[in-house]
Amino acid sequence: MDLTQLAAGIAIGVGAIGPGLGIGMIGRGAMEALGRNPEARGPIMTNMILSIAFAEAVAIYALIIGILIVFGIGG
Repeated sequence: MDLTQLAAGIAIGVGAIGPGLGIGMIGRGAMEALGRNPEARGPIMTNMILSIAFAEAVAIYALIIGILIVFGIGG
C-alpha cells in the first residue's frame, strides 16, 4: 500500500467522523424538539435538513481532499 493511499484514507476517515456525529446530534435534537412541540414540525424539519446539509458538506470536502491526494492533483 502506498503512503498516498494511507493519507487519503486517513483524510476521508477523520473527515467523516465529525459530520457523522454531528448529523446524529442534529437528528436527536430535532426529535426531542418534535416531542416537546409537535406543532412546530415544519420549521424544525426545515432547520434540521439545512443543518444536515451543512454538516454533510464537510464530509464531501474530506472526500475531495482524499481524491486529490490519491491522484496527486494540486501538489
